[in-house]
Amino acid sequence: MYSVLVAYILFFLSGFGLFGFHRFYLGKIPTGILWMLTGGFFGVGSLYDFFTLPRQVRDANYQKAFEKGLINNAVSQSLRNVSDGQTRVFNEKENVEHVILRLAKTNKGIITSSELALAAKISVDEARKTLDEMVTKGHAELRVRQSGSLVYTIPDLMSDDEPLVD
Repeated sequence: MYSVLVAYILFFLSGFGLFGFHRFYLGKIPTGILWMLTGGFFGVGSLYDFFTLPRQVRDANYQKAFEKGLINNAVSQSLRNVSDGQTRVFNEKENVEHVILRLAKTNKGIITSSELALAAKISVDEARKTLDEMVTKGHAELRVRQSGSLVYTIPDLMSDDEPLVD
């Protein structure tokens, strides 16, 4: 795995990035050559690299792990839900029902098909179908908010402060 410290050392040893040693280290051979021929892309690229080198190292480590097969292609795509201000990461191998339960827990037992579609990166129709299947199996209920909108609820995860009409 690549190190941020080593990348910065190479950055400074190459004349503050002008010769692009850090880019060769991170496996960015074409841009490393470009940096060597243009003096760090006329200094602008070196300045950019100075501030973004930690992210470049992280991305290079991710790419290296992916190429070595440590990260499966299907698992590499992650789903992020930031509805409660915290990033939650789900991987695609995770069952959609688990995503539903996590969202419902975050939302006091209530979930909509559009929330599920966003979190699971599936179509709204597919989300609605999955939620309807959970209702059919008795794991969820379809309810109406006082505003008239339809929501799916997971009774075990519901909070008592959300007024709903049956």
